[in-house]
Amino acid sequence: MPLTLHEAFVPSAHQIVGGVRALIDTAEDFAVENGMEDAELLDAALASDMWSLPWHVRACWVHTKLALDLVPTGEFSPDFTEIPDNWDAMRAMADEALAALDAADANALETLAESEVHFVLGGTRRMSFTVSNFLLSFSQPNFYFHATTFYDILRMKNVPLGKRAFLHTPRILRS
Repeated sequence: MPLTLHEAFVPSAHQIVGGVRALIDTAEDFAVENGMEDAELLDAALASDMWSLPWHVRACWVHTKLALDLVPTGEFSPDFTEIPDNWDAMRAMADEALAALDAADANALETLAESEVHFVLGGTRRMSFTVSNFLLSFSQPNFYFHATTFYDILRMKNVPLGKRAFLHTPRILRS
């Protein structure tokens, strides 16, 4: 049986954004327990030319909540105007993304699957997709990249995490 667009995008996005949400709490607790200034984690990046920790939360939000909001309009332009600057702001952004994923209507998404959506940057259309290809070949890889980078920054700063922290809550059979 083929997957719907909703099944292919929403549950996995929810799982990983849920993991990012939990990692935010873990990171803050680690900072407090180790007497670290918040900035030591918030300003951390994997390389000098890469984004710091809060940017990756925003990117996860952009490629889930904002993507779902904008695909019906036919144009997607990333919005990085509000970068969270503290733990609570990152939590709120992750919670907003989770709420949008919870509210995503499977039928509405399936209706849009073959519609066009254009990636717009700086007022210029850079790429054109079907909604299905946009979500699965552009937004999904992007949010995985940014969620992974968020996790990797925390590992680099010695926050004790394992793979399970990233995977969060897999959708397993329940007996």
